[in-house]
Amino acid sequence: MQHRQTQVIRTRIEQTPEMEHAAPMFLTSSFCFNDAEEMRAAFADENDNNIYSRFSNPNVQEFTDRMCTLEGAEAGFATASGMSAIFGSFMALMKQGDHLLSCNAIFGSTHTVIAKYLPKYGISHSYIPATATEAEWEAAITPQTRMIYLETPTNPGLEILDLEMIGRVAKKHNVILNVDNCFATPVAQQPIRFGADLVVHSATKWLDGQGRVLGGVIVGKKELIKEIYLFCRSTGPSLSPFNAWLLSRSLETLEVRMERHASNALYLAQSLEGHAKLAGVRYPLLPTHPQHAIAVRQMQNGGGIVCFELKDGLEAGRTFLNSLKMLSLTANLGDTRSIASHPASTTHAKLTEAERQAVNITPGLIRISVGLEHKEDILADILQALDQA
Repeated sequence: MQHRQTQVIRTRIEQTPEMEHAAPMFLTSSFCFNDAEEMRAAFADENDNNIYSRFSNPNVQEFTDRMCTLEGAEAGFATASGMSAIFGSFMALMKQGDHLLSCNAIFGSTHTVIAKYLPKYGISHSYIPATATEAEWEAAITPQTRMIYLETPTNPGLEILDLEMIGRVAKKHNVILNVDNCFATPVAQQPIRFGADLVVHSATKWLDGQGRVLGGVIVGKKELIKEIYLFCRSTGPSLSPFNAWLLSRSLETLEVRMERHASNALYLAQSLEGHAKLAGVRYPLLPTHPQHAIAVRQMQNGGGIVCFELKDGLEAGRTFLNSLKMLSLTANLGDTRSIASHPASTTHAKLTEAERQAVNITPGLIRISVGLEHKEDILADILQALDQA
């Protein structure tokens, strides 16, 4: 059997009579039919003909198929952004009276959806620490619990959750396990192997890899994806064919890119450990990481994010960011170019101080999305900025 990276590269839209080597773009809002009967059958779901790009499109399907190959999933659906993928996975599968159990260390916008918007639809939620034991996960399940949602590694604290353990709990209670695999990517981690029913991604990040387009994708069990597809095709968070074409091309280089991102990140983390200005450095494959043993067991590499804590807190963080000469200050991550951010004042600013403290987002926490520049240049810029902090 071919390696999955070979399968990803060779999975493509059917070649047209033009015999093109690269897949063409299908920049069309709708599709035509040969006759009235064929059109009727398409709308009756009796054939797989494309109808409208809000429902399906060849470029979007190619991207989705490639993601299913990478994650080992039965089916998938691509969306306009990572947040629309997360929201779609929630709303298609939960109803009034259901309960969502979520890890407390999650992306700020996801927290907003869970805490502000799900209650408007009668969906309750509770949070559980990323460090919770199996007994604590068991105790947090209620008769109304429909779904467990988590990120691993978490954003931005890089906590590692034991997917095998949580998958065991979810299966025991017949609860959907929904895993955000954005930080790891399927190159480093495949949650379905450990019991996940759904995997979501912000394709805007590492999957694109160059900060060009927005996109999201949900893959997993066929029967769950069908419900998500029906919800999303009616509500409209569709991925554009152009963005899908770009994302599909990016998947061809994902493995080699992530190998470089991860090796640069590990080098950076190792080099910064023990720095006089830092209270600590966090990276999944550092032996000092609290969940290092879990990371080694379930991840093939540590990903491209490094976090560190400045001893002098908020003011030192501001000075550090303002002193960077090469690294970008931007809201994105997962780019070829290295990026620095301050989560407490940006991505997680809407959390209360108590909520930030609960997930280790301290005033001096800096998140580095490690790019593809030469590792010595990345380190040099960070070191000179630390000298000023």
